[in-house]
Amino acid sequence: MVTATVREWHDEEGWGVLDSVETPGGCWAHYSNLQMEGFRTLSPGQRVDLQWEAPGFQQDGYDYRAVNITPRTA
Repeated sequence: MVTATVREWHDEEGWGVLDSVETPGGCWAHYSNLQMEGFRTLSPGQRVDLQWEAPGFQQDGYDYRAVNITPRTA
């Protein structure tokens, strides 16, 4: 896992973009990958632990896709 920062999050659609040193250009993320029960949204600037994959195709223009996202408490 790497530390990432939420660049943007679209509450209505339940997706956003996360930035980390390992995902240049951003990592596409969906609320279904959040590892907290009932958690659907993240806030811009929020720090998270991120596990990602490069699926071999672009998702909404991003080369990386989040697999697990865990909001950081500190």
